[in-house]
Amino acid sequence: MSERHPIIAITGSSGAGTTSVTRTFENIFRRESVQAVTIEGDSFHRYDRKEMKLRLAEAERAGDRNFSHFGPENNLFAELEQLFCSYGESGTGKRRKYLHNDDEAAPYQQAAGTFTPWETLPAQTQLLFYEGLHGGVVTPEVNIARHPDLLIGVVPVINLEWTQKLWRDKKQRGYSAEAVTDTILRRMPDYVNYICPQFTHTHVNFQRVPMVDTSNPFVARDIPSPDESLVVIRFANPKGIDFQYLLNMIHDSFMSRANTIVVPGGKMELAMQLIFTPFIWRMVERQRQTLGAL
Repeated sequence: MSERHPIIAITGSSGAGTTSVTRTFENIFRRESVQAVTIEGDSFHRYDRKEMKLRLAEAERAGDRNFSHFGPENNLFAELEQLFCSYGESGTGKRRKYLHNDDEAAPYQQAAGTFTPWETLPAQTQLLFYEGLHGGVVTPEVNIARHPDLLIGVVPVINLEWTQKLWRDKKQRGYSAEAVTDTILRRMPDYVNYICPQFTHTHVNFQRVPMVDTSNPFVARDIPSPDESLVVIRFANPKGIDFQYLLNMIHDSFMSRANTIVVPGGKMELAMQLIFTPFIWRMVERQRQTLGAL
C-alpha cells in the first residue's frame, strides 16, 4: 500500500461483471478529475490467443483437462506483482494491452487476440486502477493482494455468473454453448484454487443475487436484469462506514449483518458512487499531503 501512489484493484471471474464496475469508477475519476492509469488483467496472460489454443491442444493430448486462463502457469503473476510494487514505490511501471477484437486491434494494425508491446506508464498519474481476474491472488510465490489500497471483489452467485458468461460468449464472441460449457468445466479447479480465495482478501465484495430462477444457467435465454436482483455488499472492516447514511440514500436497502448491506440491483452503481467516492477523496488528499511534505 502507498499513500504517494495508491492502487485500486477490481477482481472477479470471467463473466462476473467487473467491466461494468470499471465504468462506474471511470465516471468517478472523470467527475473528480482524478488522473488514473488503467491496467487490464487480460494483458498479464502469458500467451496470446493463437498460442493459447496451441497450448490447450497440447494439454488435452497430454490428458490435462484443466488447462485454463485462471491458473498461474498461464499468467504473469510475478510481473503483475512487480508492477503493483513498482507503482506503489515510485508511480512507475510497464503495461501492455490485450486486443480482444478487431475494433480494438485496428488502431495498432495488429491481429485480434494479440498483445501490444510493453510500454512505460504515463508520468504523474494519481493512482493505478486494475481490473481483471487476479487483483487479489496469493500463492507461495506471490502476494498480489497486499499491494492494493482498495481491493474490491465482484462475485455474482455462481449460476448467475455462468449465465452472464454464457450469454456474453455466445452473443458477443460467437462461441457455441458447448464450447462455453467446456471452458467452465475446464476452469473449475483453478476457479476453486485461485479465484475464490481472493475474496477473503478483498476490502469490499459485491455479490449480485438474482430474484428469478437461474437454477439451470445452461438453458437461460437472457440475463436477469438489475431490477430482478439484489446486491449484497460486504465490508471486511466496517469501521468508518456510515451505514445509516447509505440506508437513507438507497431506498429499499437493509442490513443483513453488522458488516453487510443489501441494496436493490438497480441501485448498485449508486451504492458504488456513495461508497467509493469518499475513499478516492481520502486517497487523493493523503497523496497531496504526503507529496507536499517532501
